[in-house]
Amino acid sequence: MEAIVYEEFGGPGVLHLERLDPPRPGPGQVRVAVRAAGVNPLDHKIRNGWMEGAFPTRLPATPGAEFAGVVLEAGEGVTEFAPGDEVLGWSATGSYATEALAEAASLARKPAGLSWEEAAALPVATDTASRVLDELVLAEGETLLLHGAGGGVGSVAVQLAVARGATVIGTASPANHDYLRVLGAVPVAYGDGLVERVRELVPEGVDAVFDASGRGALPASIELRGGTTDRIVTIADGDAAELGVAFSSGGGPSADRLGANARLAETGELRVEIAQVFPLADAASAHALSEGGHVRGKLVLLP
Repeated sequence: MEAIVYEEFGGPGVLHLERLDPPRPGPGQVRVAVRAAGVNPLDHKIRNGWMEGAFPTRLPATPGAEFAGVVLEAGEGVTEFAPGDEVLGWSATGSYATEALAEAASLARKPAGLSWEEAAALPVATDTASRVLDELVLAEGETLLLHGAGGGVGSVAVQLAVARGATVIGTASPANHDYLRVLGAVPVAYGDGLVERVRELVPEGVDAVFDASGRGALPASIELRGGTTDRIVTIADGDAAELGVAFSSGGGPSADRLGANARLAETGELRVEIAQVFPLADAASAHALSEGGHVRGKLVLLP
């Protein structure tokens, strides 16, 4: 099989394609032929060595958490999936590869109406967005300030929050404002003057804040919450602890939640935006683009 590998931490240039022996599934695992793999900001943060405290990495390593593909082999005790089944979910061995292992419990069946690219873009973004909205206890009639609303997680969170009956104010670059309006958000530009721009829309402040960008918006968010850190959650700002803001790093993927969101995507109730598709061998270019920020939707690799 082929896989993207890196032997040392560093920039995108440490990524390269190698031929490896295919992995063999252990008990409770399946081996999958990867048809598409999602690229997430966390991938380049791990590759740079910035996340060793939370995600220790054994080198050499293959990046990637999410994928969609076809089951090739089922390990001992697996009864819910068989060779030929089309699935999506989380990889146990790195998804930037032509084959990967996954825990059967972390997989959902791929709806027939979803493309491979759309399916691979769903696991991390939908699970993260759903989890954080639950942590914020976002309810109908409330106002959510969502930073990074045009990104992979943010664009899903906009739609799920609107479906809950919330008003969403989304920060993004001006180029993404029309896109956010289509998703149902009220767009605002990030950066200096953010507090004043948001107060023009909601003078009384906001009920909750979801930071999916990690670009220094937490102090403004605290001000817009009336000086409290209550009901502010970030998934991207490393300074959260110093400010007393909750950092959500996940509580384990939910295959049931993924399956439900995949069905919403199939019917068009949940829009999946694919920003760009790269061949597997060009993973370094995908990482460079991701690391630069301002990506609308998801980046996807095709083996």
